[in-house]
Amino acid sequence: MTRQTWTAVVSALVFVTLALLLVVIPVPFVTWGPGRTHDTLGLADQAPVIKVAGIPTYPTSGRLDMTVVSVTEADARLSLLQALLAYWLPHRDALPRDAVYERGKSAQEVESEDADLMSTAQDDAVVAALRADGQPVTEMPAIYSVTVGGPAHQLLQPGDLVVSVDGVPTKDEAAVRRQIHARNPGDQLSFIVLRQRRKTTVEVPTVESATQENVPMVGVTLGAGYRYTPQISFDIGQRIGGPSAGLVFALAIYDKITPGSLLAGRHVAGTGSITPSGDVGSIGGIQEKIAGAEDAGAQVFLVPAVNCADLAGVRTSMTLVKVATLQDAIVALQTLDQPGGADRLSHC
Repeated sequence: MTRQTWTAVVSALVFVTLALLLVVIPVPFVTWGPGRTHDTLGLADQAPVIKVAGIPTYPTSGRLDMTVVSVTEADARLSLLQALLAYWLPHRDALPRDAVYERGKSAQEVESEDADLMSTAQDDAVVAALRADGQPVTEMPAIYSVTVGGPAHQLLQPGDLVVSVDGVPTKDEAAVRRQIHARNPGDQLSFIVLRQRRKTTVEVPTVESATQENVPMVGVTLGAGYRYTPQISFDIGQRIGGPSAGLVFALAIYDKITPGSLLAGRHVAGTGSITPSGDVGSIGGIQEKIAGAEDAGAQVFLVPAVNCADLAGVRTSMTLVKVATLQDAIVALQTLDQPGGADRLSHC
């Protein structure tokens, strides 16, 4: 073989090797892109995404989409070529892995946390929607978590609403703590809790706190819970996590439990977390969600007010409506049904 032939062969081998490395070697990035939309007023696996019982419901019209971001899964790895493509393609991005997934967490831990965030978003959306409709909602102390191996393990459960402790009504978290601390380590406490809407009596032993001498504890974390009559459940039909569908869930529930059609036949999409009081919070991936909604044919997109600054330079055929609260979103959709209503809305 001539020198030129050897040079060509070596160059080709080097090129092939480098190309393979681009495909095979993982890089510490994840990709973000537009995900599929899901109609919260529609069906999933032939069943309603949101079921409402125990309260009158009314027909709806139109489509109300929750939007998601398609992101590299926590247990998957990205090649350099994939990261570069995501960086250059429109409506997609490549982000440092540590900015999306906390270092050291397993894929199962990430999935569990995302599921918890989705569950909390659904619970908060129910409360926000019921309050917006003037339905009675009672705030109560709730068991948020139970320490594994602690005194309350397998006795109290996350989600239990605490009615009383030792016969004393507990209207808030402070009242529960007072009743626990009024006893001595080793004493037995009698909790009455609402579990699955039924009153249950649970006897819980106490132990001494590991950080405070002679202070009893039962090994639970307390938070705010809510009691109401309607029964509202969710079935999206697939695994989706995170808090960003809260606003859309609340709007879908409100539309179902109030007379008239809130959407008036429109195709609306949106995003934003929700609090029980109806405040709309910021989310990530707003540009990717807008792209996904536009691809799905949405005419209106509800944007959390705090995310409007993230939309500089974004062009879309949709009407982008800025909302800071659930009430803002309700009023905006009602205004759209009026002559010249779109011009009176707050836009991003």
